[in-house]
Amino acid sequence: MSEFVVVTGMSGAGRSTAAAALEDMGWFVIDNLPAGLIMKMVEMVDRPGSGMERVALVIGRGGSGTGPEYFDDLPDVLDELRSTRKRVRVVFLDAPDDVLVRRYEGTRRRHPLAARGVEESVTDERRLLEPVRERADLLVDTGELNSNQLRWRILEVFGDDEAPHMQTSVISFGYKHGLPLDVDIVFDCRFLPNPFWVEELRSYSGLDEPVRDYVLSQPESVAFLDKVADLVTSILPAFVREGKSYLTIAMGCTGGRHRSVTLAEALAERLGDEEHVVSVFHRDIER
Repeated sequence: MSEFVVVTGMSGAGRSTAAAALEDMGWFVIDNLPAGLIMKMVEMVDRPGSGMERVALVIGRGGSGTGPEYFDDLPDVLDELRSTRKRVRVVFLDAPDDVLVRRYEGTRRRHPLAARGVEESVTDERRLLEPVRERADLLVDTGELNSNQLRWRILEVFGDDEAPHMQTSVISFGYKHGLPLDVDIVFDCRFLPNPFWVEELRSYSGLDEPVRDYVLSQPESVAFLDKVADLVTSILPAFVREGKSYLTIAMGCTGGRHRSVTLAEALAERLGDEEHVVSVFHRDIER
C-alpha cells in the first residue's frame, strides 16, 4: 500500500520548496488538490498498476480551493486518510507572522486569503489552519531558514524512509538569532567555556577539529554531554510508545557556531547506531 506525506502550513512558509525537495527524492507530488478530492486521488493511487508508491500531497496553496470552507473540510479529510492508511505523515510549515508578511511584501504576491490586507490575511489563515497544525507529525519553523536550508531539512527527514522507527534530528542554533520553534527538547550550552573568546579558535566552527577538541576537552562539557545523552536515551522509548514519528532536539549556544555545533554532532554520534541514523542540522553556523 502506498505511503503518503501531506505538506501543508502557512502560505509563504515554503511549501513549494518542500515539494520540490520531495520530488527530487522520487516522491510523486500532487499540488493544490481540493480537500474534497483527496480521498478520490488516494483511491486512484491504490489501483493496481498506478506505480505510485510514495505520494506527497501539497495542500493549502493559492487558488479557488483555499476559501474558508476548504480549511473546514481539511482536518476531517486528514483524519479519514489516517484511518485508512498505516503510513501517513503530516508536515506543517510555519513562520512568525512578521516573517510571512515581509515575504509577501517582498514578492508582491497576492495572499490566497487577501480579502483584507496581508497582516489580516495571515491572521485569518493561522486561525483557520490551527486544527490542521494540531494534527501535524512534524512542525518546521522556516522563519530563520532560507530555501536551501529548508530543502536540506526536508532531505534529512525523508532521506531514509525505509526505517520504521522514530526519526531523530539534532539541531544547533544561536540564542541571539532566536529560539527554534519546531523542536521538542532544548538544551542550553551557554554555561560552557566559549571558544569565541580564544582568538586562534574564533574563525573556526564547531565542525573543525581545533574547536571540537577545545569543547570536548572541558570536563563540564563531557559531564553535560553524558547527562544529556543518558536523559534522551531514557525517554526515547516513551516517545515511541506515544506514537511520535519525529523527535527534534536542539542544542543552543550564544551564536550557534561553536559549542552547540560540536555538542550537536557529539550527541548525534551517541544516539545513533547501525539501525538508527540521527540527522544533524546547524541552523546558524554560517552567521
